[in-house]
Amino acid sequence: MEGGAFDGARAAELTAELRRSFDSGRTRSYEWRAAQLKGIARMIEEKEADIMAALHDDLAKPQMESFLHEISLAKASCTFALKELKRWMKPEKVPASITTFPSSAVILPEPLGIALIISAWNYPFFNLTHVGPTLMGKWNYVSEFRLLSIDPVIGAIAAGNAVALKPSEVSPATSSLFAKVLPTYVDNSCIKVVEGSISETTVLLEQKWDKIFYTGSKNVGRIVMVAAAKHLTPVTLELGGKSPVIVDSNVNIKVTAKRIAVGKWGSNNGQACIAPDYILTTKAFAKTLVDALKITLDKFYGKDPLESADLSRVVNDKHFSRLTNLLNDQNVSGTIIYGGQWDEKRLKIAPTLLLDVPHDTMMMDEEIFGPLLPIITFEKIEQCFDFIQSKEKPLAAYLFTKDKKLEEKFVQTVSAGGILINDTGLHFANPHLPFGGVGESGIGAYHGKFSFDTFSHKKAVLSRSFAGEASARYPPYTQQKQKILRGLINGSFIALLLALIGWPRD
Repeated sequence: MEGGAFDGARAAELTAELRRSFDSGRTRSYEWRAAQLKGIARMIEEKEADIMAALHDDLAKPQMESFLHEISLAKASCTFALKELKRWMKPEKVPASITTFPSSAVILPEPLGIALIISAWNYPFFNLTHVGPTLMGKWNYVSEFRLLSIDPVIGAIAAGNAVALKPSEVSPATSSLFAKVLPTYVDNSCIKVVEGSISETTVLLEQKWDKIFYTGSKNVGRIVMVAAAKHLTPVTLELGGKSPVIVDSNVNIKVTAKRIAVGKWGSNNGQACIAPDYILTTKAFAKTLVDALKITLDKFYGKDPLESADLSRVVNDKHFSRLTNLLNDQNVSGTIIYGGQWDEKRLKIAPTLLLDVPHDTMMMDEEIFGPLLPIITFEKIEQCFDFIQSKEKPLAAYLFTKDKKLEEKFVQTVSAGGILINDTGLHFANPHLPFGGVGESGIGAYHGKFSFDTFSHKKAVLSRSFAGEASARYPPYTQQKQKILRGLINGSFIALLLALIGWPRD
């Protein structure tokens, strides 16, 4: 929004305008929803070069990575929603109870109203992300860069809501592009973009919303929940966490190394909420894994990775300092076995492997959200499961193995937002799977139909005719009436027949 400081008065004005637009009924029709989704799809198509340029300005993001992780996913999200929208909007018929016979019952999805979507910086366009672990004051959050910002917007629009999007100021080029371009492709009376930082986000959170969707850190997630509690506003929080990778010895090691590497350093150079945060393996297998990772990294990014055009930079100097401080920890620096180089001027850090980092260090306590990958070893692979279970529940958990029994144990015992076997990150690419956290890694889920559901209320609708009067339900209650009512509740067909013929007579 343009024109002076965005203060509490302007925030109230914005929410009032969105409320008027929603109350007019404009957003409820299939035609309006489809038109907005088509507008977003057209924006992605026509502004692809501008989007890539903004992503490069914010993160030095490689073009191929921008296309794969942001543009193609956003396009696919629009296409999927358009294809399925009529089916999603259709009332769902459910069985009627014998106690309400004759009747019909449906579940009707209806829009919640006006939604606030607060996006992260690491996937600023699509919003596959999360916020980094540190705070600047109480609000310093790192989001993932996102075309992925548009993914929850797609869900909110598909569900028929009016929307305010607050992109992350940590990705200024992308935020500016959103604010400039999005309103020209959609209904600007119902879909708005607010630029700014802590003060703007704060006054937005002071308003009454019908839904708040936040991607970022746990600390800010708590602030969002407190603000939402004032109006009993439902929230979805996508918060990230330390996503572990267990590597068994029974694997195809070359494929394993490539898939871990692309999931870590090929995803914003580790600045993604579902990027592998640390590896767990056995002491006996560690050397084989490390050697394979070194060969893969040399092949992917060369002997001087700081010069590679295929690695994103760190988003800003504050996060650069946070990451280098992790490396400079006296208990950590001696564990570096590969990489460790950095260029402060260009905010670039090389892919870095560390072996057996002490468990009580900051690196093993907070989400790394960068190109550092610790490898922790145990005598037995089963001890890796215990280690994960001793931590907060992660947004994602990965296992590489050919052992089906080990896979089954992993799936059954490890609690995480999502689990992927023999790869990293790709579960996000399936629109039929929910994406969200559990415990401290998040509340709620989105993606595909789950996004539609997140921004919808499932309204129960029961319809009866004036036939089928059962005198037994009305006072005065006699022993005969109680007997029929008990029979109805227990599903007795005879009791139903007696009730329908009006027995006992008053």
